[in-house]
Amino acid sequence: MNETTDVAAVKSSHSMLSKVPEITVWFWVIKILCTTVGESFADWIDMTLGVGLVPTAVIFTAVLAAVLAWQLTLDRYTPFVYWLTVVVLSVTGTLYTDILTDQFGVPLVTSSAAFGAVLAVVFSVWFARERTLSIHSITTLPRESFYWLAILVTFALGTAVGDWTLEITGWGPGIAVLLPAGVIVAIVAGWKLGANAVLSFWLAYILTRPLGANMGDWLGFPTDQRGLGLGVGVTSVIFLTAILATIVYLTVTKSDVIESDAPRAVNPSREKVMVGYFAAVAAATIGLLTWANAQPHGAPPGAEAPVTITAIAPGQAAAKFPAVDVANFRALTEDMLIKVKSGDQEGATASAKKLETNWDAKQPTLKAMDGSTWAAIDGRIDAVLTSIRDVNPDPATETQALNDLLTALV
Repeated sequence: MNETTDVAAVKSSHSMLSKVPEITVWFWVIKILCTTVGESFADWIDMTLGVGLVPTAVIFTAVLAAVLAWQLTLDRYTPFVYWLTVVVLSVTGTLYTDILTDQFGVPLVTSSAAFGAVLAVVFSVWFARERTLSIHSITTLPRESFYWLAILVTFALGTAVGDWTLEITGWGPGIAVLLPAGVIVAIVAGWKLGANAVLSFWLAYILTRPLGANMGDWLGFPTDQRGLGLGVGVTSVIFLTAILATIVYLTVTKSDVIESDAPRAVNPSREKVMVGYFAAVAAATIGLLTWANAQPHGAPPGAEAPVTITAIAPGQAAAKFPAVDVANFRALTEDMLIKVKSGDQEGATASAKKLETNWDAKQPTLKAMDGSTWAAIDGRIDAVLTSIRDVNPDPATETQALNDLLTALV
């Protein structure tokens, strides 16, 4: 979809000064690629490399500051710098949401509502100051600053909404991709029928985040978590390569730079009717999610499986698995045990999530090394997760499960 500026002065300088690309099909292709990378690359840095969630967020916040400063110093749209900024924003926004969920235990419904409110405030202040939210008006530093702030919040919001959808429906990420994809198609149809171009653009932009996040999870998740099992590392490489190839193509062909910009005829009455249409699409989406939540379903992908404990010999884990991995799992378990003993249930729950994500990230490698050892450790981790996440957690049960896991990791 394309949107047109309502400011004649902006249009006259658009081809020379615009800091953003034209909204062509290439825009949406590369945007979805970027959102998928945001999900998979953040997980790869955090879990596979073992950097940790908060240190990873600090690193990418610093990288974002540097890349954004570079983008802001340019006087026109440059494909490489622009899309590099989008990729880094995607990763950073994902990490911010993950910190709220995994480190502080903030429910996804709460973070979704909070980020939605923040985005509404950003748009309100932006419009009050500039009288337009059209991205074709990004020709001044204040407007570009509002634009990038809105983009960051849409990534954080989309991550929260995507994960929340998996949580309340129990859908696998492959099925969950269909919901934002379907709503985006409905928005495009509305735009074609005369809906406001700026409103249509931002609605679709927000929804590309859960679409890309679920796509990244679907490709990267192990097969037993309803994914394709490519792994977050491979998924990141595939999509980063696709992004780079697309950027090279756009730089050479300038397919996303349009010199003349004929505005689309605006029909205020039709736009009002289409607002009602968008409201109906929203109501139907809420109805579908409500129905799915009411259906019997299992835990979302990544949640603990039914507990099955198998025997393990003393020192077996250390003998079969890399010492650095065993030490990492043991340190996470010891940290959880300290929190349980001190009565910090919230902290223990956050640590449990970190143990789970690190263990899941290593599953393809460790399971291939020795399946029986992996199964023995996996069962004990499931017992820990079950005890920690019990509706009424019992410290004694938690302690027993943690000590059993620690013994297996000696």
